[in-house]
Amino acid sequence: MPGDQLFINARIATMADAAGGYGLIEGGAIAVRDGAVEWVGPGVDLPEACHEMPRRSLEGRLVTPALIDCHTHLVHGGHRAREFEMRLEGASYEEVARAGGGIVSTVGATRDTDEEQLYAQALRRVDALIAEGVAVIEVKSGYGLDIETELKMLRVARRLGEARPVRIVTTFLGAHAVPKGMEADAYIDEVCLPALEAAHAEGLADAVDGFCEGIAFDTGQIARVFDRARALGLPVKLHAEQLSNIGGTKLAASYGALSVDHVEYADEADAAAMAEAGSVAVLLPGAFYTLHETRKPPVDAFRARGVPMAVATDWNPGSSPMGSLLLAMNMACTLFGLTPSEALAGTTRNAARALGLGDCGVIARGKRADLAVWDVEDPAELSYRIGVNPLHARIYGGVL
Repeated sequence: MPGDQLFINARIATMADAAGGYGLIEGGAIAVRDGAVEWVGPGVDLPEACHEMPRRSLEGRLVTPALIDCHTHLVHGGHRAREFEMRLEGASYEEVARAGGGIVSTVGATRDTDEEQLYAQALRRVDALIAEGVAVIEVKSGYGLDIETELKMLRVARRLGEARPVRIVTTFLGAHAVPKGMEADAYIDEVCLPALEAAHAEGLADAVDGFCEGIAFDTGQIARVFDRARALGLPVKLHAEQLSNIGGTKLAASYGALSVDHVEYADEADAAAMAEAGSVAVLLPGAFYTLHETRKPPVDAFRARGVPMAVATDWNPGSSPMGSLLLAMNMACTLFGLTPSEALAGTTRNAARALGLGDCGVIARGKRADLAVWDVEDPAELSYRIGVNPLHARIYGGVL
């Protein structure tokens, strides 16, 4: 375990403010013992028991919890730059998908890419997120649509967390698309559910996701996947209400989903269902931007109902080829109207909640000492700047 460490002379945004602010501490100090926060507060109030700890001055810099990217598809083969061109030429996301592009095109590339190549490519993406102060990354499967490739993707995801000082949370997304030559119901029975059983047996899945949309799976089909997840003791989450409203959010809420993601077409009733279930709304502005969407998530309804809002990159090769969580924060503010404090909460406290993690996302006694140190004066700068990475240092489990 890392040794004791006292970080002093810092402006600390603890993100533990229940009222929704930054929880700022001026002239603050953070005492770390065995990889966890022992004490945090104004330096003048430092407990005597911490006085003998080795000290490191952060020279007045801002410290936040390390960032959390709670929705990514960063294990995949190939790219879809040509589809980017097609959309610019006027094709819709649905038209691209129905023409054999979209998710299905990445499925072919991922099946054809061996595990070592997938691993090497994904590792570069992980490194890009770490360089922005990210300490936790959720990684989904879903580009296999057969048992072998789904498991291959999840094994790669697990390896990423062994190769780098980063926490990887894996999500089984077998119900992502219907492969060519199969009907949706047959795919669920013959591929998706057996793949889920196999992933669980190998300890490869921390949660289960699905894509509930007209071009993917309906609520009845997703419910069958969620029933199996529940039987296996795995939490669920759902891509829902991205392109239309077919009831995915209410379904996810009825299963106590950790999160419902995209939610551009969610309505007041959906917000109420999420609030009752305690589900997090994960906002993905990268996909909204890339697909030239105009329908925005009901942010005001989420606020009114007290639905926590997280923000993530949705890093994938098609609808959100974006590898910057800082840019996602800016987009969440400029495109969806979040405040900078909401955006930072969305990539720390609420992102942890979207993954079912209770030991990170805030700077507080007993939490993991996963911290980001920034060369900025004000925490709003993290959302304000575009294409700028002001990270000074990332502290992972108390290790600088």
